[in-house]
Amino acid sequence: MIKVLKLQKALVAFILGALALVAYIIMDSNKVEGSRAMLTVSGILLMAGALMSLYPILFAKKDKQGQVQLDAEKHEEMLADTENTKAASSHTESSANP
Repeated sequence: MIKVLKLQKALVAFILGALALVAYIIMDSNKVEGSRAMLTVSGILLMAGALMSLYPILFAKKDKQGQVQLDAEKHEEMLADTENTKAASSHTESSANP
């Protein structure tokens, strides 16, 4: 289960990919030999950022109503509330039947 939705890594990968793309354009205009390697790094970073941003959406858990809960803290609170409710209801049932 995804503990916390963190898209900071994806954002960093996008920014680094864009910076590498700018570096490629500058290197290519100056006819530097390593410019193709910079283009490769840029593409890999952009693809990694896209995959990291899709991961929480693809593997999100659905609750009983079919709604997707992306905020993990709220999901944990909901689970704790349902467990407390179940425990309280089972405790009242057992005390009602002597």
